[in-house]
Amino acid sequence: MSSDGDAVRVGVLSLHNSKETKAILNAVDDLGHEGVWLRRENAAISIENGDVAIEPEVDVVANRLLLSNTEEPAELLGLATTFERIRPMLNEPASVLTAIHKFATASTLANWNIKVPDALLALSNARLNQGRHRFGEVGVYKSAIGTHGGGTWKVDLTEPVNPKVGNRQAFLQDLIDRDETRHRDLRVYIVDDEVVGAMYRYAPEGEWRTNVALGGDVTDATEDMPAEARETALYAADVMDLDYVGVDLIEGDDGWFVLEVNPTAGFKGLHKATGRSPAPHIAKLAIERVGGSVDDERVEELSATLDDSRPAGMPRVDSGPIGDRPTIGYIEGVVVSGTSGSTQARAKSDTGATRTSIDTSLAAEIGAGPIKSMTRVKSGSLKSGKARPVVDLVIGIGGTQHTVTASVEDRSHMDYPLLLGRDILQHYQVDVTRRTDDPGADDEEREEEYLE
Repeated sequence: MSSDGDAVRVGVLSLHNSKETKAILNAVDDLGHEGVWLRRENAAISIENGDVAIEPEVDVVANRLLLSNTEEPAELLGLATTFERIRPMLNEPASVLTAIHKFATASTLANWNIKVPDALLALSNARLNQGRHRFGEVGVYKSAIGTHGGGTWKVDLTEPVNPKVGNRQAFLQDLIDRDETRHRDLRVYIVDDEVVGAMYRYAPEGEWRTNVALGGDVTDATEDMPAEARETALYAADVMDLDYVGVDLIEGDDGWFVLEVNPTAGFKGLHKATGRSPAPHIAKLAIERVGGSVDDERVEELSATLDDSRPAGMPRVDSGPIGDRPTIGYIEGVVVSGTSGSTQARAKSDTGATRTSIDTSLAAEIGAGPIKSMTRVKSGSLKSGKARPVVDLVIGIGGTQHTVTASVEDRSHMDYPLLLGRDILQHYQVDVTRRTDDPGADDEEREEEYLE
């Protein structure tokens, strides 16, 4: 622990490279203390003769682990819990666990009389489809854990849906949308029970999701958002017991509803809309949590910038040898899942393709979609680009699930209904001699697809 006048060592627990992590670490340094990036290259916990030590030594930990887009959330939760049992932590693991599970969040908030959209989670296919008609002809279908808009679909509920997408639990939710011209919601960013900034997020053309990661537009709502929305967001952050959080709300006919709470919400869109960064406010909270002191005027000055330059507390990054990655074959058997089913299929690995693609017939069979947007692509055999629809897919390879945004095309004239692009292959090394079909099969097909 630190006393006033001593520099506080603030560890930011984050195994990924992000603007937000860098900004928090830089803010700690700019406030006269020391930011330490806790990541694979430098972090260790030692127990020796009953003494527990953290390497590198820190006084307090800000939890920035991204649990919603990892294949092993329990492992990371255990890691965060280990640090939390030894040092004070912002965004404690128990609260983050509830927040990353969208239905657990909704249930918690509803129990505290916070309005959330009606929803149904069922473990059996029969029970989910028995209740789907109460949501009307069109509803929202979500994987319980998801991020950046992935794992969220607007679905036709005249057709059956599955209780799981791949190995991920899914649920149905009411579609709330008062604006018939352009879908929008409200993101309120809160640190230590205070609103740092708020923004309206507008869906891009041809899309109904508003995530900045999907290309949504943003406008400042900090000063003019309705009082009901502000109070609802603050109440939700308090109920969820999160030190810093982005609360997403939408206005319905009966007032403001909380859609999600995000303990690792991004800063880029908020700073673009409001000119304010939460990073120095998070740094201030961490420093003061263990008795350190900061200059409040300096915090306000720093909040006007988003300094995501390389922080002093960043260790040397070693991505590890390629041989540490699992191997995938040139032709590989996979399990592909949509909203209405899963099936096994053969897929071809193509390191020249940016994006995974799926045959239209297979996409229809598993309920891939609906179309989330159009993307312009080029093919190695074509000089000009053409537009193709893209949809969210879950692809399972050897027990590992990948949620990707795949292009849909007619592949009936090709040997394989799926093509795996670099969005998936980045996690593997490709063995071009390994294939799950007949190794003597004729394969004259050559595809090189990339985004224009």
